[in-house]
Amino acid sequence: MTNTSVPLDVEVAIDHLMNVLSVEGITGQEANIAAAVSEALKKAGVPASAIRFDDVNERIPLPTETGNLIVDLPGTRPGPRLLFSTHLDTVPLCAGAKPRREGDRIVSDGTTALGGDARTGVALLIVVAETLLKNQIPHPPITLLFTVREESGLHGARELNPADLKVPVMCINVDGQLASELIIGAVGQENWEVEIKGKASHAGVAPDEGISSTLVGAIALAEARNAGWFGKVVKPDGHGTSNVGIFGGKDGKPSGDATNVVTDYTYIKGEARSPELTFATKIVNGYEEAFARARSEVKDHEGETADVTFRRQPAYPPFELGKDTPVVKRATEALKMLGIEPTYLFSNGGLDANWLDKHGIPTITIGAGQARIHTINEYVNLTEYEKGCRLGLIMATMEG
Repeated sequence: MTNTSVPLDVEVAIDHLMNVLSVEGITGQEANIAAAVSEALKKAGVPASAIRFDDVNERIPLPTETGNLIVDLPGTRPGPRLLFSTHLDTVPLCAGAKPRREGDRIVSDGTTALGGDARTGVALLIVVAETLLKNQIPHPPITLLFTVREESGLHGARELNPADLKVPVMCINVDGQLASELIIGAVGQENWEVEIKGKASHAGVAPDEGISSTLVGAIALAEARNAGWFGKVVKPDGHGTSNVGIFGGKDGKPSGDATNVVTDYTYIKGEARSPELTFATKIVNGYEEAFARARSEVKDHEGETADVTFRRQPAYPPFELGKDTPVVKRATEALKMLGIEPTYLFSNGGLDANWLDKHGIPTITIGAGQARIHTINEYVNLTEYEKGCRLGLIMATMEG
């Protein structure tokens, strides 16, 4: 890797990463990690007056301890404002993580996930601020955004008020693995859920008097699969994926209580993804039609059917940046300054970038070493973390 004139204290950068990995902050419970980041930024020379929180937690439809953390770095040379973003929260599997360094990796103790997703990004943004300030490196105005509840629905990015970011022209989001991989687009997702209210009866004495909600659900899912709407979906007018994630009863309980009772209530929840949100909607339409057909096939002895209520909600929009987009060109040039050949990816998972782009801020996602995320085998590749830090610093300071 070719060094540039932008300085980076690698060991200090790793110390920042170890520190933020050590602070718990699962999705919706980000107050402690937000406080730790605020303190680290102040020690790095950011004035307390430049550190603030928005009120996004008051709009998120799930209990959330704090709003997004936003930091304003005044420019020391003219230029349009840049936005750097990442998310504060980790998945619940990271609760109690105990990071330790093993050679060129940081790992957990093997009982939890690590939280490199996206504490690598959190540390990188701290490193960018600290390096710019301590070395008095000229840079345009910069906003740092640390979002909440990314892991449970991209809520911090979705619900934020773009005006709070002071009109940046582009965004560098840190939430990937390899520094060479530039994520320039991602699918959109639509979620669906269905409640099936059947009728209980004694399964041995009078099974014909019941309406089995589990049978309605089973038939519907088989219908959806047979019509080509389950799993990998490829149709003449589009492609995508779908999944059924929950098949149960009320409040997380099983669907039904005993084998001798015809099940009277079932709750099913699923998703559909596609590069085109209209096609994700079409996949969900396929499921809704399948449940309507299944409802008509399951009747009691008097011809009554179950009550089926199908609901849907878009989760996030798709987006894709062209390679000639200024932020993509900036990242490409920065990587080449590091002697790294870029690759361009389209993600099949949602990112804060989906909503930031929707808010009018073209957003590229870069990597900083997170690997095997959401598993107890998660680790951070420190070589990639260093590359990510250097990439972020160059993008923050380069002309144009």
